[in-house]
Amino acid sequence: MADDRDPGPALGRRLGYLLKHAMLALEELHEEYMAPTGVTVRELGVLLMLADREPESQQQAARRLGVDRTSMVGLLDVLEAKSLVVRRPDSADRRRNVVELTATGRTVLDQATRASDEAEQAFLAGLGDDGASRLRALLGQLALGESPEPREDASRRRSEP
Repeated sequence: MADDRDPGPALGRRLGYLLKHAMLALEELHEEYMAPTGVTVRELGVLLMLADREPESQQQAARRLGVDRTSMVGLLDVLEAKSLVVRRPDSADRRRNVVELTATGRTVLDQATRASDEAEQAFLAGLGDDGASRLRALLGQLALGESPEPREDASRRRSEP
């Protein structure tokens, strides 16, 4: 009987498939490790971003995280209900709301960051320290739109035999 997780040789070579399923496995570990903190990995992303650059407007936060404004409002509603963030009118522009971490938010951020670090260590354990560092560096380049190697002109690649 074949393993249900085995995608087969053709699909198992596709980068999109591999990235998606690696992310799903990491998300499962995050859920397990972060459950005691009461924060999800998406919520941790907001807390980390605010810790770096608070106060931040809701719109700026949404752009930086790559989520739409509606999703950001939902995330902030949840974080505010947990007393982890507070929204207030911007003193420079009352049409804008700025978001800041609360003292409780900072405490939970520390706990959730440690839990996330443990989940990532468990996820990457099979790669060793060098492999994990290299994977992070390469994914960082790709996430920033930097290619690890020079790219050829796409039109030239299509026209060559």
